[in-house]
Amino acid sequence: MTAWILSIAGVTIISVLVDLILPNGQTAKYIKNIFAFVMILVIISPLPSLINGKFSVDDIFDNEEILIQEEFIYQVNRDKLRALEESIVETLNENGISNVAINVNADIFQLDMQIKEVYVDLSEIVIDENSGHIDIEKAITKVIEQLVGEEVIIVFNE
Repeated sequence: MTAWILSIAGVTIISVLVDLILPNGQTAKYIKNIFAFVMILVIISPLPSLINGKFSVDDIFDNEEILIQEEFIYQVNRDKLRALEESIVETLNENGISNVAINVNADIFQLDMQIKEVYVDLSEIVIDENSGHIDIEKAITKVIEQLVGEEVIIVFNE
């Protein structure tokens, strides 16, 4: 597609330059007609490949734009997940539960990211002595559900 557009631009530029250089007369008319014919050939040059069935949308549209958008969506969703994990840990720290490792699992390649599971590692958990007697799993589940805002599978690893 790009080569086709550049070919049209090139022939146009060359024909304008030749038109400026040539003096007026019979020869200039013939050369203008030749450049008009070449321009028509350049414009219709992609038609045989379309007629033969070798036409592909990928030939017209470059996939780089789609790839860039996927990378952008991936990065934005990865940042959202990282911020969510940090806010869960911060809220748990405010509630007297610290050293909890949180890992949120989601499909980060989709535009509307949906959280699948939240993994909670309690192997190094520290509970503030001012918290009293609490059900740890219930407290963590409550915080996660508040911050995630939807039903999610929570997997505890002790």
